[in-house]
Amino acid sequence: MLVEMRTYQITAGKVPEFLAIYEREGLGIITRYARLQGCWTKDSGTLNSIVFCWAYDDYAHRTAQRAKLAADPEWQAFTPRILPYLVHQESVFLAPTAFSPKV
Repeated sequence: MLVEMRTYQITAGKVPEFLAIYEREGLGIITRYARLQGCWTKDSGTLNSIVFCWAYDDYAHRTAQRAKLAADPEWQAFTPRILPYLVHQESVFLAPTAFSPKV
């Protein structure tokens, strides 16, 4: 399994608005292609940040699923809605150790 940790820094004061739009309009689209492991807001470090963890079988699965997502007309229509909120985004890949619990 591969986990992608995507961190989005949001314009100050706009995190609740971003999350409402994402949940209402985007979550149902992206979960067709990736398994949501969790979503958190940060109370320390870089503030006004949201962390999503998405699970894939492996890098090949992630590449295929992200290509399908990018080609989805509903996702293409959705992304312009959230782009004005984004200040910075980061993607980190996490591979489990042999003793890591299965999620």
